[in-house]
Amino acid sequence: MSRHADSGPSRGASVPPPEPSFAERARTVVHASRIGSLATLCLRQPGHPFASVAPYGLDAAGRPTFLLSSMAMHTQHLAADPRASLLVTESSVAADDVLAAARVTLLGVVSRVDDPELEPVRADYLARHETARVWVDFDDFAFYRLDVADCYFVGGFGAMGWVAAADYRAAAPDPLADAARGIMSHMNADHADALVLYCRAFAGVDTRSATMTAVDRLGFHVVAEEGARKRGLRIPFSREVRSTGDARAVLVEMVRDARARIGGS
Repeated sequence: MSRHADSGPSRGASVPPPEPSFAERARTVVHASRIGSLATLCLRQPGHPFASVAPYGLDAAGRPTFLLSSMAMHTQHLAADPRASLLVTESSVAADDVLAAARVTLLGVVSRVDDPELEPVRADYLARHETARVWVDFDDFAFYRLDVADCYFVGGFGAMGWVAAADYRAAAPDPLADAARGIMSHMNADHADALVLYCRAFAGVDTRSATMTAVDRLGFHVVAEEGARKRGLRIPFSREVRSTGDARAVLVEMVRDARARIGGS
């Protein structure tokens, strides 16, 4: 069963802390990443999925775009059957904890992109993949796009579900998507004591250390050491943030609040 959180405040231990919807989180993962695994239907072994590395761009509706050579095996597969899926995995999680990372599988039909839609697709793709300028104008290369028919989101352990294509298209990437890695690096390197305070004051977990593993407009995730085990926690912001400056201000306010709560307990 999927779990979608709203943006309202948490009112107690039994109410999950607020999180963006699965549709928003899926759009954010796809926006923040650059490379996925493209699965097509094999010609050599009919009916078998054939997976390959696929750098991609994105259009305004979150549809992945590809620069493909007619000589590539996946392009030949698509010419015979345009059905495909693209797996994109969150890249900010440590390699030894890959199953805790969010990931998105987009399913749909791939078709060639031609004028008048070609120029914005080309511009976006080359902005994401500068090295592709070397071969973008070769005769055997062309742009293609995956028209998303369905979406499956996994947010780590215990959070997963289908996202309707219309919901995926209507959602927007999280406003902190491009800044999230920097925020996490800064907090983990310079404010480890604050992360411990947050866990104690806002999650009731007496931890000796904590690591921020994800952040969005409504809050953040940490992995806290509780005794001999590690525990994942969701801590909501005191109010919604829309920028790095907002996040900095709210995190400072939350430190003051956490100290007051712990001092007054």
